Amino acid sequence: MCKPFIGNYQYNVIKQSANSVIQAYQTINDPKVLDSVRFNAQTKVLEQFLEVTAEHKTMLESIEALRSPNDVQKYLTELEPFLMEFPAITESQLRKLFKKNKKLKLPDLEQIDFRFVTYMSWIDISSNKMFLVYEKDGQHIGIEGRFTETNKKSYCFACNRYEKLVLFSAVSKKRPAHASQDYFKSVGNYICINSEDCNRNITSVSTLEAYIESVQS
Repeated sequence: MCKPFIGNYQYNVIKQSANSVIQAYQTINDPKVLDSVRFNAQTKVLEQFLEVTAEHKTMLESIEALRSPNDVQKYLTELEPFLMEFPAITESQLRKLFKKNKKLKLPDLEQIDFRFVTYMSWIDISSNKMFLVYEKDGQHIGIEGRFTETNKKSYCFACNRYEKLVLFSAVSKKRPAHASQDYFKSVGNYICINSEDCNRNITSVSTLEAYIESVQS
């Protein structure tokens, strides 16, 4: 029985590393350079996992043996059964995360392949709201904020890829001592308008978690 151990963002690192090996074989003839590329790809993949069984390590290390696009596809397909799904969440749980929003519009959960989700995000155009859901330490975290379309491409703070963005602004829960009742602090950042694209690209959760922390604390 396969025991999942690969997060979506880690899988994206593996994909990018595997493709870098194939690209090198298609453009480089120097054997020493190719050896270096393979070693670097293997190292980058293994660095994603602080603890891994000998069996899983051997499986990941086989990235070094890739020689063709077909090899990459087979390698990635063999890893898919080991993908950890985004922790299960129901419509009822989502409504509890955003209980102040009485007219909350939810995405169709049945249409989401949670193996390829690092965070959930969706937009409600009618209310000009964006919703983000993340899981940490066994708890789902929900952030609701305003979104402003930018009508341009730039780098997303979450996936660091050049994509079409929106400005997502949420009110921080942190209040300075002796702050007035009217005090509020909005924390904004630019994120992909399409969360599916973002989840296909994200290779680290550090900036995403830092943003969530800035809103939650």
